Amino acid sequence: MVHDNGNTQNAETRLSSADHTRLSLIRAGLKLFGEKGFDGTTTREIARAAGANIGSISYHFGGKEGLRAACADYIVELIGRIAGSALDLKPDHGATLTPSEARSVLMQVLDTMTGFIAARPEAGLIVKFVLRELSHPTVALDRIYEGIFAPVHKRLCAVWEAATGEPAESDETRLTVFTLIGQLVYFRIASEAVQRRMGWSEIGAREAAAITAIAGGNLDAILAARTRGKETS
Repeated sequence: MVHDNGNTQNAETRLSSADHTRLSLIRAGLKLFGEKGFDGTTTREIARAAGANIGSISYHFGGKEGLRAACADYIVELIGRIAGSALDLKPDHGATLTPSEARSVLMQVLDTMTGFIAARPEAGLIVKFVLRELSHPTVALDRIYEGIFAPVHKRLCAVWEAATGEPAESDETRLTVFTLIGQLVYFRIASEAVQRRMGWSEIGAREAAAITAIAGGNLDAILAARTRGKETS
């Protein structure tokens, strides 16, 4: 399973004091905007949660609105870095993959995404923030959609075409890719229910591996069904 926790932690130890404050404010913004909403969160609450001076929000971001945009950019950068470990985001790259290679990429993506979405605590902050934006779209959602959602989804569709021969931009392919992603997101949105039902105290590396095994089996079944369909048509 791919994780970038070590690299992230090492990078953070090299941050300047000002950059540490900026990062703390972004993480506090992600948490509070996701939990309470943008309008329901005060700059004083954000500063307190970040252990920073209230004036630092204006200094680093120009105000609360600027902080929300920085939260969106942080999500784009982080998810882009994690996705890039398993997924080349060049739009035309999928066409260079053999079916076998494409299927391996899809499996690797499931593994990487499960490790992040289900097992990494920071993913909870991101999912809550994004869910708020999806419910009440702002320019922050535009930044997230254009910066990471659309390119990752398009890339996965291209890989799906290489794996199955089905057109990347067909409705069926796009909906299939949404389904593959959605099954993983559920384990973050409903993590408390999953842990209770499974008797897990947490969703860590071992639990994420179990989820990946099931998601991988689902992917294998879908791909096998597509292959049988082509053979009988």
